[in-house]
Amino acid sequence: MVAQNSARAAIRADECVAADASLVRAFDLLGKRWTGVLLGTLRGGPVGFRALARAVSGISDSVLSDRLGELTEAGLVARTVAEGPPVSVTYTLTEAGRALLPALEQIRRWAERHLTIPGVGSAATPEPALRQPRRR
Repeated sequence: MVAQNSARAAIRADECVAADASLVRAFDLLGKRWTGVLLGTLRGGPVGFRALARAVSGISDSVLSDRLGELTEAGLVARTVAEGPPVSVTYTLTEAGRALLPALEQIRRWAERHLTIPGVGSAATPEPALRQPRRR
């Protein structure tokens, strides 16, 4: 019986490794700070750099530039340059970027329901693992 359980555990471990490889690739890109927020902000259509900087409070210009470059390189965002004068640059989601919007919406709903806002609280009670330890 022990050998049979070990064999099952080994099979499950192999299945997890295969699934993990895809998640690792996805979160290497999407797990960086501001990336998901930028993708969600671009859902409304083409936006210029300054408008994005204003829409995402707290992001520095250098980080915004880095994230837009990474998202463009990954094929999730398209960068369009309109000849001027003045020259203008807009960013918009590609088909691959738009394909992430349902997942981002689910994450937004989950956060709304399960994560409290520091100092404000939430109507929902967070799961025990997410509760902050009480200070004594």
